[in-house]
Amino acid sequence: MPRPSNGDLRRAILDAARSALLEKGYTQLSLRPLARSVGCTATSIYLHFPNKDGLIHALIDEGMDLLHERLEAASSGVGDPEARVRALTRAYLDFGIEQSEYYEIMFMLHPERMERYPAEKYRKARRNLDLFAEALAGLTGRSVAELQLPATIIWSSLHGLVALLIARRIDIRLNRDALLDEAVEQAVRLAAGWRKPAAGPPPAATRPAP
Repeated sequence: MPRPSNGDLRRAILDAARSALLEKGYTQLSLRPLARSVGCTATSIYLHFPNKDGLIHALIDEGMDLLHERLEAASSGVGDPEARVRALTRAYLDFGIEQSEYYEIMFMLHPERMERYPAEKYRKARRNLDLFAEALAGLTGRSVAELQLPATIIWSSLHGLVALLIARRIDIRLNRDALLDEAVEQAVRLAAGWRKPAAGPPPAATRPAP
């Protein structure tokens, strides 16, 4: 196999690692066979990534960036708050299904010995959840800070459906499009449930009994 040029090597390593990781799992992923599969040496991999965990972290980071681009593209310019929540939830579901390899590595990989995901990368990844919180703020009239928990609950429900679809644990008799549409509407209903109560009229002054 011809060795990729230096500019393409990092991309080739990431692509090969993504497939190998899902096929073999974290413990069986070895950099030497990975290097052979892309036509380079293990030393060449270390020029781009500090170690195996650094390589996996790069895959997670890349996936988070792709998700962020998808969510921003779907919600950008959507003025109606309810429509924005709907656009974000559908974009999230579509990303998880269409980019299932990335999704599994981002959210479903459970290596016991992998180094902790770097704090700065985690904070960057939180941008995706913040987009949901910001959309909820527009719909509910509450602050973004108040809506971190509701946003996480909605994200959790979406994640559960994506994970079940990837694992093929959903009844095949169900219409997938109808299932996704209903999941989106359920997310919108959940979001609406956190609307800030409208301020009522001030209580009438009471007069002393005659």
